[in-house]
Parts: sequence; structure tokens; C-alpha cells
Amino acid sequence: MSQGAAALPGDPPGGRRAVAVWGLGVGVYFVAIIFRTSLGVAGIDAAERFHINASALSTFSILQLLVYAGMQIPVGLMVDRLGTKKVLALGAVLFTAGQLAFALSHAYGTALASRALLGCGDAMTFISVLRLGARWFPARRGPMIAQVAALFGMAGNLVSTVVLARLLHDAGWTATFGGSAAAGVLVLLLTLLFLKDHPEGHEPPPAAHGDGHGGKGFAGRQIVLAWREPGTRLGMWVHFTTQFPAMVFLLLWGMPFLVEAQGLARGTAGVLLTVVVLSNMAVGLVYGQIIARHHAARLPLALGTVGATALLWAAVAGWPGAHAPMWLLVTECVVLGACGPASMIGFDFARPANPPGRQGTASGIVNMGGFVASITTLLAVGVLLDATGDDYRLAFCSVFVLEALGLSQILRLRTRAQRREQERVVASRVETVHVPAVSPGSTA
Repeated sequence: MSQGAAALPGDPPGGRRAVAVWGLGVGVYFVAIIFRTSLGVAGIDAAERFHINASALSTFSILQLLVYAGMQIPVGLMVDRLGTKKVLALGAVLFTAGQLAFALSHAYGTALASRALLGCGDAMTFISVLRLGARWFPARRGPMIAQVAALFGMAGNLVSTVVLARLLHDAGWTATFGGSAAAGVLVLLLTLLFLKDHPEGHEPPPAAHGDGHGGKGFAGRQIVLAWREPGTRLGMWVHFTTQFPAMVFLLLWGMPFLVEAQGLARGTAGVLLTVVVLSNMAVGLVYGQIIARHHAARLPLALGTVGATALLWAAVAGWPGAHAPMWLLVTECVVLGACGPASMIGFDFARPANPPGRQGTASGIVNMGGFVASITTLLAVGVLLDATGDDYRLAFCSVFVLEALGLSQILRLRTRAQRREQERVVASRVETVHVPAVSPGSTA
């Protein structure tokens, strides 16, 4: 059993009921991802509908992700304080309202507000699902549970890429976005009726608020203590460096790049976006298995993914011909598929560094990293496209700046985080020696 389970009143049992309850939370996240990534296949249509240029188009995703990133720490605190069910239900209300409003929008300003509302609800889902998995499954399954949750999120991306793209072509804007909002209503009802925060008999210890400063004191203490842990900061920078290339590609700029810069038909471009999603799902299962069995593989996997991504991105951007060959584009999409699973490794650095009562806050800090990088790159690509006359090669070079920044921070923090983790392992062993054994049926 991993050390992270020691603070809980007994390791959760897992089992079929855990799968069912956790699966319901994952279903909420699945729908949120469909809504989040729906603009990725509608970028060209949105530019025509709202009569906007590349910078204005990127503002949709930037605002949505800005709200998402800004909400991560508050959502982490909410999950630690209120529990998973309340936060997931509120998230479902907000992202469903945002998707429906986006379907009905005809003005650019209204559409922006709709995406901001969607981003606010979306922000409440993934951290809640991580917390739900920690409450229902044994701690040793944490890495695999997190990767499987991300896998279902990518399945939502697949629905956007395949299903929504076709519906948008056949049924039009309002019917596609408005009809998809029904999925949000469904998962909201299921959450209210069936989701439970934790198994019976495995209630978490009450959060301590007793510093005399009420809720504000609790929030500040949670953030400071989580940030002080080198594992939390290392996790954030791993997430920052690994996630954003694929996020930028799938969320907005992949389709225009493949169609306008590479001369592909929209159908072919959609297939390549699907390759990214399928690769993500396959690599996620592999990474989850490797990390669950070999904890020391976390950093090599993360650094290897960063290196491979940079190499393929440079090969496509620097190809001497007008268009990169199809085999190279396919290879790039396969490698981009590893970015999502690699970003999940960030949570595996933060999880053992923080006690259960601070998991939501620490996860929020980690999750903020990749979305800050994505926001920055989305904006940089849009601005550079307008400044260079739609030169995608030059605009996409902004990716290397963010990767270099993140890599420098990972290398700076890795030794400190490893030393701190070793200290916790030693302390845990000493504590185990001095604590009397309990019977298998009792709680710690």
C-alpha cells in the first residue's frame, strides 16, 4: 500500500460499487471534455459565424482556458471542503448552461461569455474525479485510476472530433451545440441521484479550520502548505511542459493548420486529430501500468515525452517543402498523443507529497500548470499568425519557448522533490515500527 493511504480511516475497498460510482463521476468529466473540445472542430465555422480573424478566434479558447486555470485552486479548496458530489453537480450546471448559450449565440461577445461559463463548469470536473478515485479505490491504484480517467476524457475528445464534426456539417451550428447540451442535463441528474463522496465506513477525517481565521485561514493554509512541497511544484511544471502542445493542437489550431497550411481536406484533417486522441488513449494505459509497477519511471517518461514532442514539432515546422509528408504528420500526431498521459504524471508527484485532506488543493495547483501554458501558446500562435500573414511554421515555434521554460524548472526541482520523498518513506517506515499492528478488519 502506498504511504498516501495512511491518513485515511482505512484503505478504500474498491470493487464493483467503486467502479460504478467513480464511473459516474468520469461520465461528468467525459461530457465536459466534449463541450470543451467542441470548438476544436468548429474553428473555421466560428470564424465565419462571428466574422472574426485568427486572434479573435483564439480568444474563445484562451478565455475558456483562462477561466479554467484560474478556477483550479479555488476548485481544489471546494473539493477538500465540500466534497465531490456538490462540486461535480455545480460544474455540470455551469458547463451545460454554457454549451446551450453558445449554441444560441449570434454575437461575438455573447459567445465569449458562453465559453467562459463553460470553462468555469469544466474546471470543476477533473479534480473532483481524482478525489473521487482516491476515496473509492486503494491508494496503490492511484496512478492507473488517474490515467483511465484521462483516457475517458480523451474519448470525449474523440466524440467531438468524429461525431460533432459530422453533426456540425449535417445539422448546423445551433442544432449541434444545442442538442449536445442534453448530455449535460443527463449527467447532472445521475450525479444528484446516485453519486456518493465515499464508501460507508470510510469517511475522511474532518478538515481542520481551527487557526482562528475561519474559512480564509483554511484556504490560505492549504495553498501555502501544498505549494511548499517540492513534489507539488515539480508536478505543476511536469504538467505545464507536457500537456500544452497537444492541447493547443486539439483545442483550436490543429484543424486550421492541417487544412490551411498543409493543404489537407477537412475530412483527412479530422482523421489526423482522431489519431492524436487514439494515441492518447493507448499511451495512457501503457504509462499507467508502467508507473504503477515502477515508480522511478515517472520522470524518464515525462522527459522522454517532452523530447519526442519537440523533435517531431521541429521536423514538421522545419520541413523544406511546402507541405510535410503524410507519414511525418501521422508520426507527429501519434507523439502528440503521449502528451496527455505524460501530463498525468504531474499528479503522481503531488499525490504522495500531500496528505488526503490537501489532495484537492495540490491537484488544483498541478492542473493549473498545463492550462497556463496552453493559454499562453494559444495567444502567441494567434498573434503570430496575424503578424506574419498566417505563417504557421513561425507561429508554431512559440511551443519551443514554453517547453524550454518548463524543462528548466523540472530539472531544477527534481532532486529536491526526490530527497523529500525519500525522507517521507523513511519517516513512514519508522512510524510503522512504532505503531502497534491492527487486525485486518479494524481501521487505522
